Amino acid sequence: MSLIHALESIVGPSHVLIEGDLSAFEQDWRKRSKGRALCVVSPGSTEEVAQVIKACASHQTSIVPQGGNTGLVVGSIPDESGQQVLLSLKRMRSIEAIDTDNLSITVQAGCVLQEIQEAADHAGLLFPLSLGSEGSCTIGGNLSTNAGGTQVLRYGNTRDLCLGLEVVSASGEIYSGLSGLRKDNTGYDLKNLFIGAEGTLGIITRATMKLYPKPKATLTAFVAVHDLERCVNLLARAHQALSAQLTGFEVMNQFSMSLVSKHIPQLACPFPGAAWCVLLEVSDSESERHASEQLEALLSDAIEQEVANNAIIADSLQKAKHLWHIRESITMAQAMEGLNIKNDISLPVSSITEFVRVTDHALKEMLSGMQLVNFGHLGDGNLHYNVQAPAGMPASEFLLEFEDRVNTLVYQKVKQFKGSISAEHGIGSLKVHTLPHYKDPVALQLMRQIKTSLDPLNTMNPNRVVLLT
Repeated sequence: MSLIHALESIVGPSHVLIEGDLSAFEQDWRKRSKGRALCVVSPGSTEEVAQVIKACASHQTSIVPQGGNTGLVVGSIPDESGQQVLLSLKRMRSIEAIDTDNLSITVQAGCVLQEIQEAADHAGLLFPLSLGSEGSCTIGGNLSTNAGGTQVLRYGNTRDLCLGLEVVSASGEIYSGLSGLRKDNTGYDLKNLFIGAEGTLGIITRATMKLYPKPKATLTAFVAVHDLERCVNLLARAHQALSAQLTGFEVMNQFSMSLVSKHIPQLACPFPGAAWCVLLEVSDSESERHASEQLEALLSDAIEQEVANNAIIADSLQKAKHLWHIRESITMAQAMEGLNIKNDISLPVSSITEFVRVTDHALKEMLSGMQLVNFGHLGDGNLHYNVQAPAGMPASEFLLEFEDRVNTLVYQKVKQFKGSISAEHGIGSLKVHTLPHYKDPVALQLMRQIKTSLDPLNTMNPNRVVLLT
């Protein structure tokens, strides 16, 4: 029996796509890479996933798992060979259980992040993972890339929100670890092998995630700051004054905000002339009045001490959403401006100001007029340090001549300041050849040993994250 016929017998002919427009599955989110799949198969259960994997293994055919296809490192589309099976988990999107006593929720991997947030909210609880793509990304993809987002400062990455997983191994065996326990000291923590592995070790099919009590009040402030050094100073003051109540601390440079104003004018920045702006969020378990008093005191002191220039506190939920929308629209506005060089980096917060100063200067020496789109999650040390072509220079020409040079320079500076070349986007195929230059060689060797042990045929999303040769 051919592989296509075997897959059709497992999931049904209507769930095996071979012909027609498959670009939604074969093209990456940034529309810079496109592959070609042998077929797109959409199982409807964990058991079907296991049978699909066994069928592909028997035909020595590799599998590329895909959730919402919102990744930024070309890790969830097939290569150009036309010989890989793309396994879409979009049919597996059920919310199976909410345990209000255990503060947990169990969901299938294809469940869209926003649907989990809404289910938790309906139960009077909070699921804090929040991303710009939350309306289309899936929890399986979030787990596979260990996604970050805007509330890592308080709640951690997706890894920190996971209590248990169900995973189908490369041999088609089902590992069931959905207990929802917060303590289980009975050996290796297997779930953390698969979180962040980008589908290279197995397919995540279900997950049990943490929930939290809803805060009594959430307040959002938008702050104008003279320079990045003062942004870091304001963060330290916010930690001191607000402690665990500080749930978000985002920074945006002037050029990134100008792109939003240019392409999405209804989202104009409250402080259009500010060199930097901070979006700060406070969640309080006591009352809105308590949160407001603490936030106002922090901002008044910061302005008095010339750490901040100006500030506003959103006086309604609609205004708060508007302020967050400014921050979340930078990526879209940058895409509307044209192709660009993206860097998702993390650094010790104490090193960020000097890193930006040194790297900005080096880039402008490489090519005068480079436009730096610098924004991100300052609270956890994660910057989206992006580079746009000089005004008047075609983006395609800029990328062709400078992309490799810019990335090399940025990565070298990241290494110099003891940071990471990927904070929350992952490695995928985009950075798989770069990683060996910046990752500890012993760590790489251990990663290869894990990959070889769990996927000896190298059929699970091969040539992603780590190269075996």
